[in-house]
Formats: sequence, C-alpha cells, structure tokens
Amino acid sequence: MGLELDGAVDSKELMNAIWGAILKLYGEYGASLAGISLIECDAAKKLAVLRTSNASINMVRTALASMTKIGDKSAAVHVLTVSGTIKALRKKSKL
Repeated sequence: MGLELDGAVDSKELMNAIWGAILKLYGEYGASLAGISLIECDAAKKLAVLRTSNASINMVRTALASMTKIGDKSAAVHVLTVSGTIKALRKKSKL
C-alpha cells in the first residue's frame, strides 16, 4: 500500500492506525476476522506490505480507505496491488 503523509511514520504508529480504523468500522469481532500483520514498512519509499486473510480483503481495504490520520499526522492510504503470495507481490510491485 502507498502512504501519503506529512513526515515519516514508524511501523508501530501505522499498525495502531490500521487497527483503530478496523475497530472503528467493524468492532472487535471484525478486527478478529481480519487477522492483519505488517510484513514490511519502508518509510523512505512510503510503502508498506500488509498481510490479511483472503476472506477479509474488502473489509481491510475499506478500513484503509477510511484512514485520515496516522498518529497525529494527516495521511491517506492507497492499496496499490493485491496478491495471493508475498513472492508474487514482490514480482508485481518490483519491491
């Protein structure tokens, strides 16, 4: 996913913002279904790789689109591509 934000962000702030967006939209039950984990976060390129279950892709995409802040910084998150495996994702996105 691509990150548009003022300044840099660390992985902990990013994950807190993602979990907050999912909890806000879907509650604890929805968050438990998402099963998200951060695979990679490159602050210099403003890119991140997020892992989630196939069944919850639409839910996670909606939560990411609803994010307007990461920590105390204004931000926008864009899903650049979706893939079934990390290996295929790296080939698609040239990471």
